[in-house]
Amino acid sequence: MRMGKGDAVFKLKRFWARIIAFLVGLYPQVTFRQHRYKMPSPCIIVCNHTSYLDIVFSPFFIDHTAVFMAKVELMKIPLFGTFFKYFDIPVDRKSRTGSHRSLVAAADKIDKGISVIIYPEGTISNEGRLKPFKNGAFKLAIEKQVPIVPAVNLNNWKFLQNGGFFKSNGAPGVPRIIVGQPIPTLGMGEEQVEELKDKVFTFIHEELKAYYGTDNYQYHR
Repeated sequence: MRMGKGDAVFKLKRFWARIIAFLVGLYPQVTFRQHRYKMPSPCIIVCNHTSYLDIVFSPFFIDHTAVFMAKVELMKIPLFGTFFKYFDIPVDRKSRTGSHRSLVAAADKIDKGISVIIYPEGTISNEGRLKPFKNGAFKLAIEKQVPIVPAVNLNNWKFLQNGGFFKSNGAPGVPRIIVGQPIPTLGMGEEQVEELKDKVFTFIHEELKAYYGTDNYQYHR
């Protein structure tokens, strides 16, 4: 099968991510919670958002071409913006019309067989604390009847804190990512959006809770 533009871009991002990780002394460790599997395609990959590293390291566990839905400000970041503006979906979260347009673009990608990566918190959290989820990813998954793959960025915030590249403290180490089993949406209706959202939120919450312990880590919903 001939490799399309999107496939080439995603492969380049995977290569770029490995180069960045090596240069800054980060060695991501990916754990599949039950067993490693070939991800369904298309699907919606839903992750918590703790650092710009969440985006950089996504190709370490995603095994097929996927596009990011992420804030439009990412296009202004040196080097990263160059990769983000080709093929991915920028979201203007200050505009309701812009956000809707981004979801329409994501639906179009799914119709073309391309997976979408969405961070339902909308923004990077402080010190990894889990923020409330917006409905968009879950409505889209049910509308398109595609599975959701939940993934947990356990500690990326420790290696690049909120503030972005060149503007925040960084450190070498081992970023840890947990990947859950696909959650099917086949047969679900719009009235089950909250149920689906809660299921994904609970999975991510419990993984963070297990990693940090209940006594020294706080969450808010």
